[in-house]
Amino acid sequence: MRTLRGHHLLCVHGFQGMGYSESFVKKMSEIVDDIRNDEYDFPIRVIAALDEACDACPHHGVDRCEADEASNDHVLAMDRRVLNQLQLKERGVYMKSELIERTKRMVEPNDLDVLCEGCSWLSYGVCKEGIRKLKNFSDKNE
Repeated sequence: MRTLRGHHLLCVHGFQGMGYSESFVKKMSEIVDDIRNDEYDFPIRVIAALDEACDACPHHGVDRCEADEASNDHVLAMDRRVLNQLQLKERGVYMKSELIERTKRMVEPNDLDVLCEGCSWLSYGVCKEGIRKLKNFSDKNE
């Protein structure tokens, strides 16, 4: 079972190999490969806290993000906004397929302006493009 923080449930759809360090990119790539593999469904525990991607981040503290003084509160707020948007319970366990389906139904690309407000990656546009592609793929299969 994987453990992912709320906002990483959205990051995985737009991830393009950019990150905070080589180790973070490697770990996030592994997670993203599993998420994008249509033949592999598995349980994911959803949290608002450090997760397995964070374990590989150079800003990882003992129990919080230490990128700067405000970063932990910032990422926790994003986690909670995403959990609320997707109507998920913190520490709940969901199948990957269900989380993807909820994201397709409940998140629009422009929602990221609020859900991910202040995220340094938002300005690159890859996250919105990832949600757009996810939704277009869904539309073609219905």
